[in-house]
This record gives sequence, C-alpha cells and structure tokens, in this order.
Amino acid sequence: MKSYTLKSIGNSSDYMTVIREMEDGYVVRIVRDRDGYNEVKTDYISRELFDSCIRTGYLTEINQPVKVAVNA
Repeated sequence: MKSYTLKSIGNSSDYMTVIREMEDGYVVRIVRDRDGYNEVKTDYISRELFDSCIRTGYLTEINQPVKVAVNA
C-alpha cells in the first residue's frame, strides 16, 4: 500500500493510503488532522483524477510507512 501526503493549508498533516487498486480507480483511506483528532474516511478515486493529483502536486508519495487507523 502506497501512502501520499495531501497538499493542504497550514500545518495540517493529512495523508491518503491506497487500500485497493481497481481497473478504473482506487479505494483509498484519507486521514485528516482535525484539531488534534484524526478524521478517517474510506472513499473511491478515479484513476484519471488520481493521476491528475500526482501531476499537479496535490498528492506527493511518502517514502516511509504510515500507520493507518483501523477503527474507522
């Protein structure tokens, strides 16, 4: 599973982890820091949108593993 930081405003440390790759996109888990607690959301992102986010720098791959919350 690859993880990516999300471009955000301020000192937020939001990130996204690819849970599963599908033919036309990805199932991802997004973790956002909300004033000291993590908001965790599992969602789908199309391959086209994902590739666009990589190209524009909205998503940047993280080279070290990220701990993913399991109780979401």
